[in-house]
Amino acid sequence: MSIRSAATLIACASALLISPWLTSVSHSQTITLKTALQRALATSPRLTAAERDVGIASGQRIQAGALINPELSYEQDNSFGSGHFTGTRSAETTLQISQLFELFGKRDARIAAGQAGVETASIQRKAIRLEVLAETAGAFLNVLGAQRRIQILDEQIAEIDRITPLLQRRVDAGASSVAEIGRAEVASALVKADRERVRSLLATLRRELAVLMGDAAPKFSAVSGRLDATGRPPSFGAVIAAIDANPQLVRWTAVYAQRNAELLIARLRPYPDVRVNAGWRHFNDTGDDAVRLGVTVAIPVFDQNQGNILSAQESLAKTRAERETNRNTLIVLAGRAYDTLQGSLRELAILRESAIPKSRQASDAIFEGYGQGRFTLLEVLDAQASVAQARLREQEAQQNFHVAVAIIEGLVGNPFALARESAR
Repeated sequence: MSIRSAATLIACASALLISPWLTSVSHSQTITLKTALQRALATSPRLTAAERDVGIASGQRIQAGALINPELSYEQDNSFGSGHFTGTRSAETTLQISQLFELFGKRDARIAAGQAGVETASIQRKAIRLEVLAETAGAFLNVLGAQRRIQILDEQIAEIDRITPLLQRRVDAGASSVAEIGRAEVASALVKADRERVRSLLATLRRELAVLMGDAAPKFSAVSGRLDATGRPPSFGAVIAAIDANPQLVRWTAVYAQRNAELLIARLRPYPDVRVNAGWRHFNDTGDDAVRLGVTVAIPVFDQNQGNILSAQESLAKTRAERETNRNTLIVLAGRAYDTLQGSLRELAILRESAIPKSRQASDAIFEGYGQGRFTLLEVLDAQASVAQARLREQEAQQNFHVAVAIIEGLVGNPFALARESAR
């Protein structure tokens, strides 16, 4: 895939940003993923630094094409001596201008290296843009998951508290001991303690998301989105094929061109340039004038620039290995995320088809039987805890799924296309 095509894909990704199931209607002090990503792109210091790198490379490219300045010199010979050369009576005055002319395409090679540097910095900026999007999406999903976890724990506390009136009636009727009320309160308190732990985690996660959006502290009350919608992802082979369009890999084409131009510069350096001199000379003792012309050419006898040529050759050869190392790293990251994604889907299938519905049925039956005296309080609490545990596992699997999708989208460089494929 060409650099132009990769840039088009990234432009589509930044416009459409994210999987459709993660966005919802925004309301007061509640932000959506789209809003979070827009703010992150607008305020990211990493992206700003990458843009400055493009400016730096552009300046170097301009300087690479600059012509060498001419030199103006003034000389005075045969003056302030003795005898006939006393004072300036016999002085010879020369005013001369010199210009160095670079030959053998040295300036063109420098320009090519500078242009490749600009392309490298531009593509790197696109890579950082994707990293910012993926990092912000992951932070957003972590906040959304913590919010959902607190909601589940609140519902579990409500379920435990629902037992209290029934338990009080059983105690009043002598069917249960007062100690069971304490047991129910302990169970409720433990869940509340878990909720406080998650709230503390949520505060940290909200701050991390706020920092990514350019704020020192959260300026939103909550995030809005859906974790429950999932879909079948593309094959891992398709993901690997798409990774080659990632700007992190595309930039190596520009890096290779830059280092190739640097090798050419090193090879051309021993070839001598020509310095042309032209001047005007005045002879004080006769009052005559004359033109002075000169040509200077270096003789490359001792320095053939072999060390720099060898260094440039090794740097060029190293580029291929660096690209493969970079690609292998991306494949490992993509594989890890893809395995997490697939595992989350299998886990969700088990939870939704069996664990959650059956635990709810069992909990409802045991709660009803408890009112009839057929089950103990411990069995009721255990059944309710099983329902909550299954729902918390579902929330975790959903969050892991969407975080893995965000990672893969950042690696393939085309979030929208992958999201549409995932939603099928």
